[in-house]
Amino acid sequence: MTGRPAPAVLPSLLRAWLGLIAALAVIVVIVIGVLYAGHSQPGRVDRWVIQPTADSVGSPWRRVALAMDFLGEPAGAAALVVATVTGCLLLRRPRAAVFVVFGVGITVGTATLLKPLVGRTIHGDGNLSYPSGHTAFFTALALVVALLATGRLGLGRTAGTLLVIAAALVAGAAMGWTQVALGAHYPTDVLGGWCTALAVVPATAWLVDRTADQLADRTADAGRQERR
Repeated sequence: MTGRPAPAVLPSLLRAWLGLIAALAVIVVIVIGVLYAGHSQPGRVDRWVIQPTADSVGSPWRRVALAMDFLGEPAGAAALVVATVTGCLLLRRPRAAVFVVFGVGITVGTATLLKPLVGRTIHGDGNLSYPSGHTAFFTALALVVALLATGRLGLGRTAGTLLVIAAALVAGAAMGWTQVALGAHYPTDVLGGWCTALAVVPATAWLVDRTADQLADRTADAGRQERR
C-alpha cells in the first residue's frame, strides 16, 4: 500500500488533555444526574442562574433564540451534519466525515439514553429534560470541527487547545442560553448536555482513529501477502 496515512481526527498533542477533560465531564454528568434524578422542579443552582419560563426573552432576542433552537432540531441538525460531511468529502477526508457522523451521532444518542434513566422533567408535563440534547449536539459538532481544524492547520498544543476550548465554550453557551431562554431546559440540564459532548467526542475520535488504523494495517498486510 502506498501513499501517506490518513490524518488522525484526534491530534496526538491533545490526547492526554482531552482524555482528562472527558473523564471530568463524565463525573459531572453522573453527579448532576444523581442529584436531580426524578425531579420536576429547578434546583438551587437553576434558581440562582435563572428561572426558565416560556417567555424569558422578548423580541428580537426571542427570534434569535428560536433560530438557534432550530439548529438543534432534527431538520436543522441534519442540515449542519450533511454540510460538514460534504465539506470533509470535498477535502478528501473520508475519516473526518466518518468522525463527524459518529461523533455527533453517539453524543446525541448518549444524551437521549440518559434522559429516561435520570427521569428529570420540566414544567410538570412529562418532558424529559436532563441532559439537554440540543446543547449536546451543538457542542459536539463544534468540538468535531475544532479538532479537524486543529489537525488540518497543523496547530500546536497551545493553539489547538485554545481552539477546542473556545469552540466548546461558544457553542455550549450559545445553545445553552437558547434552551434556558425558551424555557426548554434548566441551566443544569444545559451543563449536563455540554459535559456529555466533552465526554463522548474525544472517546469517539480515539475509536475512529484506532479502527481506521487497524483497517489500514490489515489492508497493507493483505497487499504484501499478495505480492509474495
